Amino acid sequence: MEFFSTRGAGPVSGAQAIIDGIAKDGGLYVPSSFPKITTEDLRDLAQLEYYERAAYVMSLYLTDFDYEQLREFAKKAYDRFDGDPAPLVKVDDDTFILELWHGPTLAFKDIALTMLPYLMTSAKTRLGDKSKTLVLVATSGDTGKAALEGFKDVEGTEIIVLYPEDGVSDMQKKQMITTEGGNVHVVGIKGNFDDAQRAVKKIFASKETNEKLAAMGYELSSANSINFGRLVPQIVYYISSYVDLMAADIVDEGQEINFVVPSGNFGNILAGYYAKKMGLPIKQLIVASNKNNVLTEFFTSGVYDANREFFKTMSPSMDILVSSNLERLLYELGSRNPDYVKSLMAKLSDGGYYTVDEDDLYDKLPEFIGYFSTEEETAEVIDNFFDEYGYLLDPHTAVAVSALFKYIGETLDSDTPTVVVSTANPYKFPQSVYRSVAHAEEEDAEKAIKKLNAFSAAEIPAAISGLKDKKILHDKTVEVADIEQTVLDIIGSKQC
Repeated sequence: MEFFSTRGAGPVSGAQAIIDGIAKDGGLYVPSSFPKITTEDLRDLAQLEYYERAAYVMSLYLTDFDYEQLREFAKKAYDRFDGDPAPLVKVDDDTFILELWHGPTLAFKDIALTMLPYLMTSAKTRLGDKSKTLVLVATSGDTGKAALEGFKDVEGTEIIVLYPEDGVSDMQKKQMITTEGGNVHVVGIKGNFDDAQRAVKKIFASKETNEKLAAMGYELSSANSINFGRLVPQIVYYISSYVDLMAADIVDEGQEINFVVPSGNFGNILAGYYAKKMGLPIKQLIVASNKNNVLTEFFTSGVYDANREFFKTMSPSMDILVSSNLERLLYELGSRNPDYVKSLMAKLSDGGYYTVDEDDLYDKLPEFIGYFSTEEETAEVIDNFFDEYGYLLDPHTAVAVSALFKYIGETLDSDTPTVVVSTANPYKFPQSVYRSVAHAEEEDAEKAIKKLNAFSAAEIPAAISGLKDKKILHDKTVEVADIEQTVLDIIGSKQC
């Protein structure tokens, strides 16, 4: 299969799209078409383990990769998980939670970022590319640690993660700054995630910076969801969860279901849309946003306006005003016309604002519906859900559950089987979760973990309990204006 940029460049192979990360014209790579998956395919997948399902789905897109090699990669990646990488937990007869946080960093990003190093290394081999790779990552919390864990000590690779110094949870920060590995670099920035993301895109687009890196023997790539190699493994868990529901006789063959997805940079729910384009029976994709509700406004009115107050919330991985992966959806909305996308992205770059035709949005993308939750609503959901079901939600998943309640209240659609995509373990956000369920304050993260465990009896993952004994290895913090030079300095230091 070939891949094209949302802004017109291409075609390139799947391997080239993964190595590039971002297209040379600044756009994002999209597949030339969507492979179809049939009811018979879904029945066959029910007999397979998760890693085998992953290899099959990825092989439909990455046709220049060897299937058996993809199967080997998936086996190695998902052997690092604690049991099933994507188990479904039944809440009631029509509601299920898809737990995607059983990987090494306790976040859904592990699903893709344990796979991406294998895909990237194989892609370079296939293309005869002998340059070293600089993986440059902007993170709002979970991507950073997952990328560091996936790429640490991968031969021929350096990884630099940029995170907002005051915009991630204490646990997310400690996970990153204690990461071991001879090729990992973690840099705090005095700004928010959007600042980090803009800096990364600027570096990718800078001919001068790329030439400097090339002179040092490095080629840029990305581990953010702007890289199609990040996106394709995420399509798998939508298909896999439907297969599990079908195999358990919870849904009939061809029966539509809903997915509710906490959304910040839009990559997670976009993977669900791609699954639907492949033929997965999806009725609604419910976009759940926190107080930074730019996506809710877009799907409600067709207006995308990043010119608004930025809020730091208890769901920091969603504290984003510029959702990069929405560009891929705009490409479909505009009937795959790159000029349409370029026009909107120019307006976003120049004024932080664009609009699409509201009727066109509803006609072409009827599966999307958006809701947002305030901080008070998110805390209330965590509390009530624990009281009702004895299940501890992290703040991001709580935003999704809140959106589901609002959707049901508005549409009265309580009978459609619905999967809530759960993106992180609650112990990554112990102060917020403890405050929500115990109605008590504890600002110290380590103490909050112990108190939350005593209150809830929910098991503390080893990846969290072991953090208290880890040394801080990365303490660099820079101004936003200094990011580009910092990246060059880090790679330059590797030449010594």
